Amino acid sequence: MGGVLVGFAVIGVVILVGYIVGRIGIVGPDGARVMSRIAFFVTNPALLFTVLADADLHILFSSFVVVALLAAVACAALYVLASRLFFRRPVAETTIGALGASYVNANNIGIPVAVYVLGDPQYVAPVLLLQLLLFAPTGLTVLDISSSAGRVSVGSILTQPLRNPMIIASALGVVVAVTGVALPDAVYAPFEVLGGAAVPLVLMSFGMSLHGSKPFRAGTGRKEIAASSLLKAVVMPIVAYLLARFVFGLDGVQLFAAVVLAALPTAQNIFNFASRYERGEAVARDTVLITTLLAVPVLLVVAALLAP
Repeated sequence: MGGVLVGFAVIGVVILVGYIVGRIGIVGPDGARVMSRIAFFVTNPALLFTVLADADLHILFSSFVVVALLAAVACAALYVLASRLFFRRPVAETTIGALGASYVNANNIGIPVAVYVLGDPQYVAPVLLLQLLLFAPTGLTVLDISSSAGRVSVGSILTQPLRNPMIIASALGVVVAVTGVALPDAVYAPFEVLGGAAVPLVLMSFGMSLHGSKPFRAGTGRKEIAASSLLKAVVMPIVAYLLARFVFGLDGVQLFAAVVLAALPTAQNIFNFASRYERGEAVARDTVLITTLLAVPVLLVVAALLAP
């Protein structure tokens, strides 16, 4: 479990730095929002491009991606159902909550966990690709449409993904991976440099947003936060276990890996999305924080029960 603790320690330190920056006021009151916008429009697209350009797309056809897909869809659907029946929140806020209940931190925490706990970073690649190619584009398209003022035309809906920088970058990365084009260093290196700033920017902006805020306080959507956090931290690993064990017949390290990946906390990118569209920010922030705290004991339990 050293990899789990190391991964969380690194993330915690960067978030703490962001909190201190926000508390001291180094970048002013709008610093967190500005950093989130830079991450959304510049550094995150660069990171997505480099990750997908180097990816082995054949792993998309492994059973892990099916388990991850079904478990995530199940938790997102349960959140949407709960929102319709109990919360009655608008589409954009419901989308943020559903993403919080299903979108795992496959990069910041998933990669070190895959390396140090599972022993192979390739285990996390299918989940990372699934989220970049399907979950993020779908969620961002819904947020784009639901956050647009006035009547949205059919043409606007159809072309919305073509105007989103993260979706465009993901598509270009897949094209490079599929075609095997070797980009010259002069072209590829700048994307690597910009992409390297994505995770620190997202984590620091998240930490800055915590200054002056009281997680889970009245008026921030306690029911939504609790539902999203419970679905992500507890329900999703259980669903993944049931699917992997009894539907796909996985066992040993493969079963362990499928459940570990499902037990990862909500990705900080969900807060980045919420901040970009200015919808559901409190739900996204608190869900990320709570699931990150819960992930450590959950992963320790998973390891104790399933580690081969």
